[in-house]
Amino acid sequence: MVGIWQRFIQSEAAGGLVLMASAAVAILVANSPLASAYFGLLHLPILGLDVLHWVNDALMALFFLLVGLEIKRELVIGQLNSWPARALPGLAALGGMIAPALIFVMFNRGSPETLRGWAIPAATDIAFSLGVLALLGARVPVSLKVFLTALAILDDLGAVVIIALFYTADLSLPMLGLSLVTFVALVALNRFGVTALWPYLALGLLLWVFVFRSGVHATIAGVLLATTIPTSGKGGRAPLADLEHALQGFVAYVVLPVFGFANAGVALGALGGAVFSDPVTRGAGLGLFIGKQIGVFGGAWVAIATRLATLPAGATWRQLYGVAVLCGIGFTMSLFIGLLAFPPEHDDATKIGVLAGSVASALAGWAILRMTPEKRRG
Repeated sequence: MVGIWQRFIQSEAAGGLVLMASAAVAILVANSPLASAYFGLLHLPILGLDVLHWVNDALMALFFLLVGLEIKRELVIGQLNSWPARALPGLAALGGMIAPALIFVMFNRGSPETLRGWAIPAATDIAFSLGVLALLGARVPVSLKVFLTALAILDDLGAVVIIALFYTADLSLPMLGLSLVTFVALVALNRFGVTALWPYLALGLLLWVFVFRSGVHATIAGVLLATTIPTSGKGGRAPLADLEHALQGFVAYVVLPVFGFANAGVALGALGGAVFSDPVTRGAGLGLFIGKQIGVFGGAWVAIATRLATLPAGATWRQLYGVAVLCGIGFTMSLFIGLLAFPPEHDDATKIGVLAGSVASALAGWAILRMTPEKRRG
């Protein structure tokens, strides 16, 4: 099992480095002579949707499918398959969602329109944060990398629930009904012991169409599909593991970099200093940088102090705090929630806040862990 976790972490970390690069390129291009071509490409219509919508509604459904597979694997057969194992990352994830949301609310409580973005700083970007840990090599024990991965997976579960409950458009009951019928058919495939992946994927595509037209965000279809994929099959085959393995590289090296490139670009010269006083920018940035470290470290401390969990093997409190700071990297999911929460006029404020909070968390977390001795003393 440790080998599986190490391979998963290495894949996510490498993808995180590519994601960092794609975001940096997007910012450079958006502030270069190519800016008009960049923004024009994002709004180029193709088959009824522009390129940006294809990326955020269709391509990201594959990311959410992978997230759903990871959540199911860990909850059913992995490191999170018992309540004691869930205590430390679970309480840390819960604290890491509540505290940032409260900070965002504090800055936006007087504006019902911007208050909708309360969940923006509540998410941790697993690929980005593990990418930073990868730069530290053996200085960070594997147990902390496993802790961060488990926390981010539970964090993603919370984000999925938030998106489904709070960020839906006007609902179409007929399409919602067809979505439910399709999901029941997927559950039936699982119950009748079908282990071939193609029937699930065919119905999953149909589910995406119905969910897209229902008003619920289309990416939720990916998570729903993931819950029905069997964890075991004939001859020792694991359809869930097969699909997860097939998606990991494509999501890490294509889907997330394309998402980062399409959504991180912001023309800094046109913003002016006023953007930093925008309540959305401040709520998102400080929610990620301050709220995340308070919530994650506080939740972990409660779990350990009440003896529901123990400090990860070979780790120090200082290292645990450094990882808590890294949890303020909310890039992918934070930008995604921001797109759902607000109309386009708040896009730049959201991007600046998320980028500032994520970069500050990455640099501070890296510095704390870099200056911490590799092994416990005394």
